Amino acid sequence: MQSADENWDASGRRRVWACASHRSHTTVRKYAQYQAGSFQESLREERERGAAPPHAGALSDSDGRESGGPVKRRKSARMLRFGTNVDLSDERKWRPQLMELQKLPAFARVASAANMLSHVGHVILGMNTVQLYMKVPGSRTPGHQENNNFCSININIGPGDCEWFGVPDAYWGGVRELCDRHGLSYLHGSWWPDPEELRAHGVPVYRFTQRPGDLVWVNAGCVHWVQATGWCNNIAWNVGPLTARQYTLALERYEWNKVQNFKSIVPMVHLSWNLARNIRVSDPRLHRAMRTCLMQTLRAAAGTLNVVRARGVPIRFHGRARGEASHYCGACEREVWHALLVREHERRHVVHCLACARRLSPTLSGFLCLEEHHIEELAQVYDAFTLHRSAPLAAPVQIPSLVPTPD
Repeated sequence: MQSADENWDASGRRRVWACASHRSHTTVRKYAQYQAGSFQESLREERERGAAPPHAGALSDSDGRESGGPVKRRKSARMLRFGTNVDLSDERKWRPQLMELQKLPAFARVASAANMLSHVGHVILGMNTVQLYMKVPGSRTPGHQENNNFCSININIGPGDCEWFGVPDAYWGGVRELCDRHGLSYLHGSWWPDPEELRAHGVPVYRFTQRPGDLVWVNAGCVHWVQATGWCNNIAWNVGPLTARQYTLALERYEWNKVQNFKSIVPMVHLSWNLARNIRVSDPRLHRAMRTCLMQTLRAAAGTLNVVRARGVPIRFHGRARGEASHYCGACEREVWHALLVREHERRHVVHCLACARRLSPTLSGFLCLEEHHIEELAQVYDAFTLHRSAPLAAPVQIPSLVPTPD
């Protein structure tokens, strides 16, 4: 429990960026009891001190802003429980609540033809499904960018407030530099930035309060971190507008994640081919970026098949079942598309990418190759993916003016 613009180490004597937490599991019912009990306890403490009772959006009595300094903070420090990533994807359980979200405009809906993530074809929990976050004052979502730089929507159900910090996408490199300076991994670590240190480093910081009923739109690539200042519940999901900027940022992060050995939650190659099948693109920049991705991945898939055939590995057509999740390499966790190199390990068939398969066995001995699509079908999709030009407007009909002429 501490002030939103401060982060102290376990001793309470030094300000740091590292954000400490540990995982445990509970149910919505049990956390709601903890959440209500926390509020009742705060009311009781306020009465004992003879102060006016706080409203649901107020800071609790032990918030860091009321402490006299690091030493006092350490004495009153206590660990909080943050009910995070509650899955609301089951429409049988949450149908009335999910139906309420259909009232939102199309660009903000969980499922929409204009949302790239609706074209993935399978569930990505928390991205193309809704998640709930149940909070007590001081609950923190550490600094991060959304998975593959997709936009996100967060609605505060209330009754309390949340405080948000944000850094524009153009400055994410500066945030990463400071993470490195503090000995923290930008992608794998848990960190809570110091706004003053960011500004001194030339990184602008936005700060605002999200009140009950407020919808926050997190734009593509925005670095953000959030702290609850009251007892509240939030729902959130991701959206991918069909724009060149969104697609390019998602693809760039997809490639950078490979270099950083970080799993991309969104299978961008699989998504790109589904988009090529499902939509017509009229933006030349988006069309160029998507067509380049299709061309490179089709070439890579053909190259993998050539290597496999040259080593005498059997190839079988596997296809894709409706709603089947995308496949990732069991070793490096990169997306494996079209040509799945499968090997039995501990009675499980594990998918590998070509690089990891060759690392295990240069001759690919013991591997089987499964094809997800027919190459002819992929070639047809690629050829059919052309820039869509809307029909020109009809030329206006020229109506002759009636000008009186002399007899």
